[in-house]
Amino acid sequence: MIRVENLRHVYKSSSGDKVALDGINFSIDAGEFVAIIGTNGSGKSTLAKHFNALLLPTSGKIFVDGLDTSDEKNLWRVRENVGMVFQNPDSEIVAAIVEDDVAFGLENLGIAPEKIRERVDLALDAVNMSDYKKFAPNKLSGGQKQRIAIAGVIAMQTKIIVFDEPTAMLDPQGRREILSMVKKLHAQGKTIIYITHFMNEAAQAQRVFVMEGGRIIRDDTPREIFTDVREMKRLGFDVPIAAELAERLRQKKFKLPPKILTANELVEALK
Repeated sequence: MIRVENLRHVYKSSSGDKVALDGINFSIDAGEFVAIIGTNGSGKSTLAKHFNALLLPTSGKIFVDGLDTSDEKNLWRVRENVGMVFQNPDSEIVAAIVEDDVAFGLENLGIAPEKIRERVDLALDAVNMSDYKKFAPNKLSGGQKQRIAIAGVIAMQTKIIVFDEPTAMLDPQGRREILSMVKKLHAQGKTIIYITHFMNEAAQAQRVFVMEGGRIIRDDTPREIFTDVREMKRLGFDVPIAAELAERLRQKKFKLPPKILTANELVEALK
């Protein structure tokens, strides 16, 4: 579905060039749920913007469903395949009415009006926002606005959805609601790429990329990544609380099995 070969991206400015991505290689299969974590400046958002050609490689290649993103004639087909949801929904909302905002992308694709209406209604129902379709977006909460942004991507029927820190500006309840929707979309067969600073969210994925200095330094399952507590702490990351508590108990000579990740696993081990 996505193949990245030797990807390098350099931001050029009058004060000097900055290498944001440096020699990245990976592939993501259709239907995978991949989380990407990294400290600020590690290159996460720069990488995200390459998936639907908002940015193009300085060198190297990205292929989306076999399409080279650097080839201008593939631009629209790539963006039909890859939807983007960013951290600030206010920067994504363009219309004065909720249903018009969800329809915006479809109108740009030239979809027939009757199909637009059908897709908008289905998308709003999927994010539990049907009752708000006539509302002005500025009357909604942050979590509701993010749902509208997700509805716009659902309506586009893209195969891949990239979430670039979608819960960063939300309260804990809003974060839980958005993550629940993301998991539902994955269960429906969507390929999910999920960038986050919240390790408990990343632990819900099937696979985690750890970024540092424009490179992917680890690519593994959440269990392997987050139960390596000392290494994660060395890199400046939090870990899920159950994994950290299990590690502290082992230091106190509790005989616990390795690689405990969830609260339920820890409770069973302590029993």
